[in-house]
Amino acid sequence: MNIIVNQQSTATRARRSAGFTLIELMVVFALLALIVGLVPIAFNRLHESAQYRDTVRAVLTDLRSARALAQSRGTEVRFAVNLPARTFGVEGAPPQQVPEPLTLRAVMAAEESGASGDMAIRFLPRGGASGGSVDLIRPSGSGVRLRVDWFSGRVEQEPIAP
Repeated sequence: MNIIVNQQSTATRARRSAGFTLIELMVVFALLALIVGLVPIAFNRLHESAQYRDTVRAVLTDLRSARALAQSRGTEVRFAVNLPARTFGVEGAPPQQVPEPLTLRAVMAAEESGASGDMAIRFLPRGGASGGSVDLIRPSGSGVRLRVDWFSGRVEQEPIAP
């Protein structure tokens, strides 16, 4: 009789260890729901950060390209910014759009500003420029200022604190 009881308890243990309890399943589903709830938040932050970096890189590249084109061609080249349209780029090339969560600000010479919100930095063949700056600001208030030195035409980058 003792042998039969041991065989039954061994069979019962084997059946119990083959599956999951209801509590274990509920814990797993709760963890999955938590992860699924947090993923969109992390994705939005990642997407906003990628848009910011890409836009900063594009503005910086266009500013430096305008300077290089002016020097290589021997003619003036303008880097244009349109604040109402939220666009920027080297004149003559298709303008690039600033993504919506970012704020675009610009300070440029009065002679290079139009009534419709068009502004420009003029790069000269000998390396100088009309000077100015372009600010790209995140929704958090932090950002970057891309300054163009009027004397040398060099583009410098500096952080903007919130």
